[in-house]
Amino acid sequence: MARYIGPKTKIARKFGEPIFGEDRSFEKRNYPPGQHGMAKKRGKKSEYAVQLMEKQKAKFSYGILERQFRNLFEKASRSKGVTGEVLLQLCESRLDNVVYRFGLSSSRSGARQLVTHRHITVNGSILNIPSYQVKVGDVIGVREKSKTMNIIIEANSKDNSTYEWLSWNSATLEGTFVSIPERIQIPENIKEQLIVELYSK
Repeated sequence: MARYIGPKTKIARKFGEPIFGEDRSFEKRNYPPGQHGMAKKRGKKSEYAVQLMEKQKAKFSYGILERQFRNLFEKASRSKGVTGEVLLQLCESRLDNVVYRFGLSSSRSGARQLVTHRHITVNGSILNIPSYQVKVGDVIGVREKSKTMNIIIEANSKDNSTYEWLSWNSATLEGTFVSIPERIQIPENIKEQLIVELYSK
């Protein structure tokens, strides 16, 4: 199953944001990578470069490679509503992202691993497909045998921030995908219109 496995701090420094989650190395070196770092003079980026950068940031943030991301864009462009907003909603509806939003992992890559290792259930059935599109009303939970795992217990003990479109029950380790999030509810710092403009060329 394809995924990005390269250096994450370097990518975060490239975008100037900790897009992969908490990163102490990024906090220490919050400037572009390379030999000259902050001293390097960078010319004004072209319109295409800015759009491409935004698309790459979105892909790295959600842990999606080009082909999947392109398919999501095409699905968004065929649907009703604003294409850029629908694109982010589709990204937010991925099972690995929902597991991450529930706070079962501190990163999307960690959430993806929980899914692929068969620790997560959807409506009572084990599902190991990170890209599965969660639907409104779906109940996502931790498999009974996995509830005693240290990583699950530690994650559940933290005071995780809740999102308006999700409902989590820490006692049963189950959560419900209540509704499709509005753009204003999605916290990611992504200018989705630039992505739409790039793919529309």
